[in-house]
This record gives sequence, C-alpha cells and structure tokens, in this order.
Amino acid sequence: MSNSPTDKPPRSRASPSRRKPAPVPTDRPLRIGVSARLLYHVPPELGFRNKNLQYIEQSLAHWIMEHGAVAFMVPAVAHDSKHAARHLKVDHVVQELDALVLQGGADVAPQTYGQTPIDPRWQGDVVRDRYELGLLRAFLQQKKPVLGVCRGAQLLNVAFGGTLYQDIATQCPAAHAHVDTDLYDQLEHDVTFLQGSRLTDLYPTASQLRVTSIHHQAVADLGKGMVVEAVSTIDGMVEAIRWSGDAYARGVQWHPEFHHGRDSLADSSPIMLDFLQASRAAALQRLADGRESDPRPPKAPLLLDLEPTAKVG
Repeated sequence: MSNSPTDKPPRSRASPSRRKPAPVPTDRPLRIGVSARLLYHVPPELGFRNKNLQYIEQSLAHWIMEHGAVAFMVPAVAHDSKHAARHLKVDHVVQELDALVLQGGADVAPQTYGQTPIDPRWQGDVVRDRYELGLLRAFLQQKKPVLGVCRGAQLLNVAFGGTLYQDIATQCPAAHAHVDTDLYDQLEHDVTFLQGSRLTDLYPTASQLRVTSIHHQAVADLGKGMVVEAVSTIDGMVEAIRWSGDAYARGVQWHPEFHHGRDSLADSSPIMLDFLQASRAAALQRLADGRESDPRPPKAPLLLDLEPTAKVG
C-alpha cells in the first residue's frame, strides 16, 4: 500500500511528567519601597470626584529601576481604612522590602517638629508626616536603608528631633533664592562637600556639585546623630545630611532624579548606587543570619552606560 504525502505519522507529544521544569531564579532584584505622595484635591478632569490619590513621581521610580531594582509604592492607610490597618501592620510591609525612598512633595508640618506655622501657607501635611515617620522608623529599626529626597531629607532630620526653616526667604533673608515657581527644576546652584563627608567617596574627583534647587524650606537645627555632608556654596544652607547611627540613612535636599540627561548637573548614579549597595549588603546579612524569608540573594545594582550584564558589588 502506497503512502500518501498527506499521511504523516502523528507527532509524539511529551507527557506532562517529561516536560522540563521552568528554571527557578537563583537571585532576585532589590525591592525598594517608595513612600506615596498624597493628593487630596484632585482636579475634576482626572475623574476621581471626592477621592484622594496616592502616587509616585515617574522620574523617581525610573531612577531606582534603571539601576536594576524594583520600586514599590507603599500606600498610606487612611483613617477610614480600619480593616487594612488591622490586618497589615507597618512592620509587615517593611519586612517584605529591602529599603525605603522618601519622596519630595508637600511641606513637613511645623507641628511635627514642635512649632506653629508662621504663615497659613506653610501648614504642611501632618497626615503624610505621621505615615512617613512610621515607615522611616520601622525601616531603620529593621536596619534597612533609607534615602530621603528634598522633603524626605527634611523629614529625616525631623525624625531625629531636628527642626526646619519654614520659609527660607522669610527666616533667612540673606540666603539666595532656592525656589522659583517658573523655573522649577531649571533653577540650579552649587553645593560644597564638608571636609570628611562621605559624599566625597561617591564623587572623588569633585568638591562641589551642580544641583537642582526646588525648596523653600530647609534644615535648621540638626537632629540627634545627624551629620551635614554638603551645604549651598553661596549661602551655607544645609543641602545633604547623613545619620551617624547603626543603619544607613542619607538625605539630599536636591532632586537627583531630575538630573538625567542634563550634563551641567551632577551625575545622580553614585547616590543611588551607594544606597542600593547598602540595601544589598543588609539583605545579604539578613540571609546569613537566617532572618530573611526569601532564600534568593538580591542582585547587585546595575551601572549605567554599560552592558546590561555589568554589575557592581
């Protein structure tokens, strides 16, 4: 009997038991929590009538992610979310993450550092203060790094008992302009490292940086254990701080995430890489001590402008 060209033998199919299992990842990306910005008065055109929004500014998320880590926004639990607050404590959230970035945004409320507003415009956001202070303290209690940007740097100082200038122009009239609503992130100035600052290790060939300036408040009295790392070159206002305690905590008054693609401004990578390296080191220590539930070691952060496989650490 002749075989027709269409009479092809059936293809054998591997039984499910013979299929190769999917490879199990041997490592994982760093998981970085980002505190949320809170928006109470939502523009009608966004379509969220009578609702509040919580969000991450895109540049900040990309600054974290371009170095190989994953950014997770940590929502604030409002007073009307009692079920969420009952079933998921701050410590439970912190346990799942490697580090925290505190975003910029609304003023820190003067009452948070024991003062009253000198102007109704500067009442700040006490709800966000309480939420972020709870996160900050929980991360540091678990020896997990914290990086504060702009408002985040100010809150870091306040967390350790420091105070702020509520308005630089009012309380420090000799200071130069640190904010311009029209220029926004195009307003720039130089910052100078203090002698012995660890920022000099991150920028070994420079004693000054050119940075963005978008703030009308600033560090006044230093919090306990806080060390100044950089000041404004023109007027000496505090521009970078670091906690000298037993966990990593640094704050910068400028916005490194806004520097991408702007050659006149300081490279933002060293600050993020240092933060992520500290986050990885802390995670590896937890693994070694048996305090990490995920057995996969975290990946080293990525260097920019190199092949995707290039890593540090």
